[in-house]
Amino acid sequence: MNEHGLIKKIIPLLKQGKNVLTGPGDDCAAIDLGLDELFLVSTDQLVSGRHYEASRVSPSQIAVKLLKRNISDIAAMGGTPFCAVLTLASASEKEDFYMEFFKALSKEAEKWNISICGGDISSSPHDVFTMTIMGKVGKNKICLRSGASAGDCLYCTGLIGNSYGSEHHLNFTPRLHEARFLAGKYTRTMIDISDGLLADALHLAESSEKSITLDLNKISLRSGATMPDAVSDGEDYELLFAVSPAKADELEKKWPFKDVELTRIGVFTESGKGGIFDAEGNNLTENRKTGFDHFDDKGN
Repeated sequence: MNEHGLIKKIIPLLKQGKNVLTGPGDDCAAIDLGLDELFLVSTDQLVSGRHYEASRVSPSQIAVKLLKRNISDIAAMGGTPFCAVLTLASASEKEDFYMEFFKALSKEAEKWNISICGGDISSSPHDVFTMTIMGKVGKNKICLRSGASAGDCLYCTGLIGNSYGSEHHLNFTPRLHEARFLAGKYTRTMIDISDGLLADALHLAESSEKSITLDLNKISLRSGATMPDAVSDGEDYELLFAVSPAKADELEKKWPFKDVELTRIGVFTESGKGGIFDAEGNNLTENRKTGFDHFDDKGN
C-alpha cells in the first residue's frame, strides 16, 4: 500500500456538495459561498518521528513549521490565509512545553496576519499536531493542479534538495507573496513541493492529463544536495507551476523577488500522459522513489 494509491481509492467515496468547487485531490478545498472570493480550507499535521525528530526539535520549531507548511498549501492555490484552528495531542506533561509552543505559534501567526481562533488539546502516547487553515482567493486567480496545456513551461522557485540535512524543512519561508504575484496573471496551475519534486510534478501531470519533460540540469540544488536525492527528498516548500510560453519571457523579466530563484525546468507534453521524462525520453518515475510516502517506513 502507498499513500498516493490509497488516496486515489478514497476520493471517489467522498461525495461533494454543489458548492464545493474543488474537493479532495488539490492543495486546498475551494468552496463557493456565493461571495466575490472563494473560501479555501486545508489541513496538515506534524507527527513526532515522522516529520521531525523530537530530540532535535524544540516546541517553538514545531509550532512554526506546522503553521508555515499549512500556509504553503494556501499559497499553492494563489490564496491568502486569514485564520486557523489547531489540535494538539502530546505525551509531554510539562507546562513549559505547551507555553513555548503557543508563544511561538502566536508570534508566527501575527507575522502572517493569521488568527489562531480555536482548537483542542489532549494527551497522547505520541505527539501529533494538526492544523486546519482557512483562506480566500479570487475566482479568477485560483490555481489548481489541473489545467496545464501541452507546450506550457514548468517553473520552480528557489532551491531543491537536502531539506533535512540543511534544516530547511524547519527554516523555510512559504512562497505566499510569490504565489499571489503569479496567480491568475501568469499561472492557474500550481502546487507546492512538499512530497518531492518528482512526486509533485507527477501530481500536476496526472491532474492535467499531460506528461512533463524535465531538464534535470536546470534544477537549482540546495547546498549539499545531489540530483538523484534532491528530486525525491521533499519538504522544499517551493512552488512548481505551469506558464504559457507566450508569458514565459515576460515573467522572467518582471520577476520581482530577487532573493528567490525562478527556474524554467521543463515543459508539458501530450505524449505518454501522466509521466515525467528526461530529455532522452527516460521515465523518471519508474522503478524509483519519487517522493515522501507516509506508508513507506524508509521515508523521511
